[in-house]
Amino acid sequence: MRYFIELAFHGQAYHGWQIQDNASSVQATIEDKLAVLLKSPTSITGCGRTDTGVHASQYFAHFDIDFEIETSQISYQLNALLPADIVIQRIILVTPTLHARFDAIARTYNYIIATKPTPFERDLCWIYTPQLNVNAMNEAAKLLLEYTNFECFSKVKTQVKTFDCNISHALWLQKPGDKLVFEITANRFLRNMVRAIVGTLVDVGLGKINTSDFRAILESKNRSKAGQSVPPQGLFLTQINYPEAALNQN
Repeated sequence: MRYFIELAFHGQAYHGWQIQDNASSVQATIEDKLAVLLKSPTSITGCGRTDTGVHASQYFAHFDIDFEIETSQISYQLNALLPADIVIQRIILVTPTLHARFDAIARTYNYIIATKPTPFERDLCWIYTPQLNVNAMNEAAKLLLEYTNFECFSKVKTQVKTFDCNISHALWLQKPGDKLVFEITANRFLRNMVRAIVGTLVDVGLGKINTSDFRAILESKNRSKAGQSVPPQGLFLTQINYPEAALNQN
């Protein structure tokens, strides 16, 4: 039987989702507690990797077991065992072929910038106070929808079969509380991709480069041409989409 876990986590204490040697991860933390409840080592497969310090307000993972469980009870017990920075929202019985990673059809990230100094939420946003031209940043962001190869925004020396991603949405929004939020949706993302895109768009907002320069960076396929990778604490994985009715999501 295959079960999906829907969860959220605050990433500050973890070296990302995926299990790593000699480093804490969200995956390892959940697996340890799930093994206690199910009385057997149980591996879980996540919907994707997240970098060190990155958060998720929605994340999915799956695990396989040979017996049926009471999902609401296991969810409650798992939350009782887990640290407060990881919360299980629900556990769902799904078809045995549904895969948390490979069957996800879209992922959405938000990157949050606080445009004025604040002593609060410092680990949930990037505090960056220089004046930014949001209109120029949005004009450049539109170009992302015209391209599929994003090697220029990929972590170097990463092993992937393709640098192609289909971006369907990319937009900067001014939010209450002096917050600037970048929303981006794609079928998949490369390692460090969103943080590199944000850093390069900030260069547009500062007037260091223009829209034509941004297009040239996209066409260069060269990471060294793009801007800095912005700090991880402002990045949130906010939504994972699966085929309609796969999880009975409303």
